[in-house]
Amino acid sequence: MSKAFTRETDDERQPVPQHRPRLPSGVKNYLTPDGERRLRAQLEQLTLAERPRLAALAEDSDAKSRLAALDQRIAKLQRGLADALVTPPPPKPWDTVRFGAFVTVRDQRGAVETYRIVGIEELDLNQGWVSFLSPLAKALLNARLGQRVRFRSPSGEAELEITAIDYRS
Repeated sequence: MSKAFTRETDDERQPVPQHRPRLPSGVKNYLTPDGERRLRAQLEQLTLAERPRLAALAEDSDAKSRLAALDQRIAKLQRGLADALVTPPPPKPWDTVRFGAFVTVRDQRGAVETYRIVGIEELDLNQGWVSFLSPLAKALLNARLGQRVRFRSPSGEAELEITAIDYRS
């Protein structure tokens, strides 16, 4: 009989491709110390609480698929932590933007925003946390307090004045 007419079990599913952000070749996977702590806590919670709870429901086909997705998330966290280069804040004075900085800027209209430059594993646009690979972060990195930087945003060329640099956790 042709394989097209046989029913495969759920156990024979192909693995779902990983959706881990890709770093350009030769670029290190930087991580802030508090980012490492958050990812390790998340990994511990998933492996010690969530996974055993879903594994106990192994007879439920929906639980099997959630368990497979959870295992992929656990593996992604483990890989991200294994190859991360944890980068502590620089010593004071904090007058130059470096990785992990909270940078407060003022645009041409006077609007004030604060961004944090983080690794790809920590990216959270809702909090204003931008990847060190983003155009904004590239424009801000190595700039000094009071300096104006230019960068190309989706809405066009922008100029920002750096008004504060901090490394709070």
